[in-house]
Amino acid sequence: MMDVLLFLFGLILLVAGAEALVRGASLLALSVGMSPLVIGLTVVAFGTSAPELAVSLQSAVSGSADLALGNVVGSNIFNVLFILGISALIAPLLVAQQVVRQEVPFMIGISLLLLALALDGRIGRGDGALLLGLLIGYTAFLVYQSRRQHRPDDASLPDGVPGPSKGWDSHPAMQLLLIVAGLGLLVLGATWLVDSAVSFAQYLGVSELVIGLTIVAAGTSLPEVATSIIAALRGQRDIAVGNVVGSNVFNILGVLGLPSLVTSLGIEVAPSVLAFDLPVMIAVAIACLPIFFTGNLIARWEGGLFLGLYAAYMAYVLLAAQQHDALQPYSTVMAMAVLPLVAITLAVVAWREWQGRRMHQDRSSR
Repeated sequence: MMDVLLFLFGLILLVAGAEALVRGASLLALSVGMSPLVIGLTVVAFGTSAPELAVSLQSAVSGSADLALGNVVGSNIFNVLFILGISALIAPLLVAQQVVRQEVPFMIGISLLLLALALDGRIGRGDGALLLGLLIGYTAFLVYQSRRQHRPDDASLPDGVPGPSKGWDSHPAMQLLLIVAGLGLLVLGATWLVDSAVSFAQYLGVSELVIGLTIVAAGTSLPEVATSIIAALRGQRDIAVGNVVGSNVFNILGVLGLPSLVTSLGIEVAPSVLAFDLPVMIAVAIACLPIFFTGNLIARWEGGLFLGLYAAYMAYVLLAAQQHDALQPYSTVMAMAVLPLVAITLAVVAWREWQGRRMHQDRSSR
């Protein structure tokens, strides 16, 4: 019971810490003249991934590297399949052209890079330095790109970015205090959550990797869940997509990069992650492309498809953790029937969209 309470209080502190950090950093960035576009793509997306970073750092330092890696891989799968799925069920999601042409290909590219770095069974300090370098370069590029565009007014601030404040948090000192308080809550919440998650793994007789892929991954993604669902309900549906893609990028480059750099031995990669979970994460990222460019809209049926795939993935992870007798027939059905059917469906949808665009271009040229 104490471990359950620690886990729940840890999650509450993580969400509260992320909220304080995002608010303080956003207000401070506005007060020093940063554009709302850059704040939305960096502060909000990275801030909602702060729980993952806190948990992964605490896990790596305390010797629970499996929990750190499982947290990142599981969170990225959860973000796309569950968060986008449930958001699309609430309202069909609009996808900006920049996300389709730039952000999603970048997310796919760094997912493949992570697999390449993990092939030797470890994400070492050199790998961590490379990932962090890419994060710095990516953020700098976004800043440069936004400066070439017209600066939007305050009315177009992304969801989750507070406008210029005239209240108690309008002073830079209070904004810095919010940032410090948010970081403190994140550290304490991560400590409680990691300690209780390790106890869960020992009590249930499963590995820390499985706990990281399931309970911890879903728990640390609560800020992304809240941001995306609220954005979908308010009609700001492009923000729901941008938040997920930006968070996934930060998870790979920052949440794995920093712990790999600060620990002497880096993060060990379990064979099961190489054989299954990392390929699933890459497949999920690639699956975004045909869905995202078909009319720049994620329809409700596509959201339902994402949720169904997440349920199937969770079922496999739990069956594998228990070495259940149903694992082999379940894997056969998934590999021989369900996954090929999903791939064919996505291919047909993409082909029909491409054909429709060709016909429209032909008519326009006439």
